[in-house]
Amino acid sequence: MRPVESVAIIGAGNMGSGIAQKSAQERFQVQMVDREEQWVARGQSIIAGFLDEAVERRIFREAEVAEIKGRVTGVVGTENVAADTDLVIEAVFEDFDIKTAVFATLDEVCDEHTILASNTSSLSVNALAEATGRPDRFVGLHFFYHPAKNRLIEIIPAETTSKESLAAVEQYCKTMGKVVIVCKDRPGFVVNRFFVPWLNEACLLLQEGVASAAAIDAVAMKAFRIGMGPFALMNLTGPPIALHSTDYLAEQLDCVRFTGAENLRSMVAAGEMWEIGEDTECSEEAAAVISERLLGQTFAVSAQIVAEEICSLEDVDRGAKVGLRWARGPFELANRLGIGEAVRMASSYAELADFELPEWFAGLTEPMEFSYVDTVIEGEVATVRINRPEAMNALNETVVGQLGAALDSLNARDDISTIVLDGAGKAFVAGADVKFFVDKIRADAISDIYDFTAYGHEVLGKLENSDKTTIALTTGLALGGGLELALACDYRVGTRRSQFRFPETSIGIYPGLGGTQRTPRICGVEAARFAVLAGNFLDAGSAAALGLLTHLVGPADVDATVADLANTGKPSNKYPAAPADPSHPAAAFALAFYSDANMAALAAGECPDGFDAEDKMVGRQLKSLSRTAPIALAMASDLLDEAVATGDDLDAGLAAELAKLHDIFGTADALEGLSALIEGRRPTYQNQ
Repeated sequence: MRPVESVAIIGAGNMGSGIAQKSAQERFQVQMVDREEQWVARGQSIIAGFLDEAVERRIFREAEVAEIKGRVTGVVGTENVAADTDLVIEAVFEDFDIKTAVFATLDEVCDEHTILASNTSSLSVNALAEATGRPDRFVGLHFFYHPAKNRLIEIIPAETTSKESLAAVEQYCKTMGKVVIVCKDRPGFVVNRFFVPWLNEACLLLQEGVASAAAIDAVAMKAFRIGMGPFALMNLTGPPIALHSTDYLAEQLDCVRFTGAENLRSMVAAGEMWEIGEDTECSEEAAAVISERLLGQTFAVSAQIVAEEICSLEDVDRGAKVGLRWARGPFELANRLGIGEAVRMASSYAELADFELPEWFAGLTEPMEFSYVDTVIEGEVATVRINRPEAMNALNETVVGQLGAALDSLNARDDISTIVLDGAGKAFVAGADVKFFVDKIRADAISDIYDFTAYGHEVLGKLENSDKTTIALTTGLALGGGLELALACDYRVGTRRSQFRFPETSIGIYPGLGGTQRTPRICGVEAARFAVLAGNFLDAGSAAALGLLTHLVGPADVDATVADLANTGKPSNKYPAAPADPSHPAAAFALAFYSDANMAALAAGECPDGFDAEDKMVGRQLKSLSRTAPIALAMASDLLDEAVATGDDLDAGLAAELAKLHDIFGTADALEGLSALIEGRRPTYQNQ
């Protein structure tokens, strides 16, 4: 597979400029192309506006913005796209003829290896692929607005798309930090298939006089736990888009129910927007009708998506939560409402829409179970992907249980030599599910936390003690329990996007999945104190210098690195107990500042002798330590020392870590720190 390193975006409008901006932010070399200089300049102005706002909000520094802008080259004319571009994404009008004309030009000017993609929300990807001269190097992409902010992307391979082309585009999207849904080429793909008829159903409810637009919005917001109702959403994106999309689905799916409502059609013809108003009152009967119709439509159409094997039920939910920012996906809503009620509502809507409710859904009697761990096997290499990107792949009981089962299955196979752990979306794993801890503490069920963590140790042991070569693809965020999971592997492969952190002491606890034991055994106790006690954010370079990241490579080299490690086999010394590069500034500072001689002063909240509290790095450490929970800090420090004392006996160290769990989660500060994290506030610790 040839990786994507350079991209061109055809169309410098709101969508095209957004794709260009996001690509440049992720360090791709970008050409932004349009027919005339004025449109290219407008696209660059749009990008500049968003980036300037990001500087004001302290998302980027001015120097970073200058670099991002410098990676975007304006190009006038599709015929002037650089021939050696790896990926060209067309983002022009949703018109088949216009798009195919663009591809005809690209076929002529681009090298043979160039992959062509169409950003489309409705057109047939198979038909577009057939209209190009490279159907094997063609793929559909559905970015969601705004593409620099919305994390969802639907990838739609044509029937002719090669495995290599799809893999290259998936890697590009993941490097962009996108949550990827690979789906079949069917009208509406995934999200629009259920969302667009949902908008139209709201129009029909208004047309029938069930309630006002404001009331329908209010009921929908409550039923779906969303921030905006259907009419407010249509006003935001433009009613013409809703009308075009729903008419398209009605025609393609031969479903009259999806035909744009007359009130929507009239309003678009008049060039108006919905008048929503502030009167959200309606009767209980009307509210029930609104809720049941909108929920029933969502359940029924989502069931069709799964029945047609467009994607999995988990991906349907993922699309709703990431792309639409719903609190729960359609199938999670069905479970929460009750399967009997959900089936009844879906059946009622299916009757209205004159289609058969898919048997798999109609026959449900028990709540649906969701899979969050996927396994793909290629030759002797098995990739286990934690696929819960809507929650940053956070570890909960379900995920840990499914991961354990997957590892058991793979460890038992003689034909597997290598196990690769990966995380979907921008994170590898962003820690454990904090709400679980808070709920258990408040329920006086700390023993459940112990059992969950003890089983977590058992699962990590399936990696630690595996006879397979184990590799963690930590190419995004690895925080807390996620970092601990990665440290149980033989190798950790990262890119410039990698970020590591142990946040536990700042939220009232200590790393309990081996973080206090494996970390010092990998990088030495001083560097472990730097990482664990102060909870320092480690960028890719610092993580590699400490040895927590074993291989820092470019995004294009990840697959080759994994292949090399699979051939190399297990490391000769997994636990060197020293930084990989002691001369690196982060490692050198850690070795000096967190030495044994300085720990008494640091424990007392004082600056050690020989260091200046006014020094930026020193001051940052002292500030971070002062914001930790005192009991958690002391316990974590003791456990790091225990790692040194137990030496080669990792099991003894892990047992010591587990033994203190009841003590730490029984503190008032643990409840305060964990609750503050959920509530988005700074904790106040009482040393209790």
